[in-house]
Amino acid sequence: MIPGWPYSVIAALEPGRTSWTAVLDAVRLGPDDDETEVTAAQVREVVARLIEAGQWQEGDPVILVIFDAGYDVTRLAYLLADLPVDLLGRLRSDRVMRPPAPPRHPGAMGRPRKHGGELALSDPATCPAPQITTSTLTSRYGMAVAAASDRVHPRLTHRAGWLDRDGDLPVIEGTLIRLRVDHLPGDRDPKPVWLWCSRTGAVPAEVDKLWQAFLAPL
Repeated sequence: MIPGWPYSVIAALEPGRTSWTAVLDAVRLGPDDDETEVTAAQVREVVARLIEAGQWQEGDPVILVIFDAGYDVTRLAYLLADLPVDLLGRLRSDRVMRPPAPPRHPGAMGRPRKHGGELALSDPATCPAPQITTSTLTSRYGMAVAAASDRVHPRLTHRAGWLDRDGDLPVIEGTLIRLRVDHLPGDRDPKPVWLWCSRTGAVPAEVDKLWQAFLAPL
């Protein structure tokens, strides 16, 4: 490792808890690079190689790409929307998201709303009741409770990666998952983990598969 020379690395993970990985690609990030655009191009190239090698074919389950905190997973989902992938990433606990807009009343005037009210991850009072709640007893973390809400999205503004975009900004919807566990290794007090997946309409079994996939390499 060379301090100051960051690399973006893509590795394949096996199901379940394991320390085994297979590095598929590594790209150096330059000081002037847009990290999200570099990551999107890297993921696109790796997926193309997997398809060319016959590792993914039409009709197979989509490829799950997992990101930790620090990646703009919602923008990545927009840039990679044409690929056979689901993106799953950890959100910072200070993020503010939006539920879908409420139904429009008959005869209402003006432009339809694109967003619901603010959903501050740090303030449970602003979080709507989840559509899905699952409980799973794990050997490593005790009871894991996942609460998922569908069609949750950020409210984008014309700055950062969207600075040069003309016209309306997209609404990038996905599944928001709040994961709580009883304990962490070493008896550390766990805080909730917030995950966002580009898949919408997830059923309980898919919600469990998503958070378990995120925790698998930890």
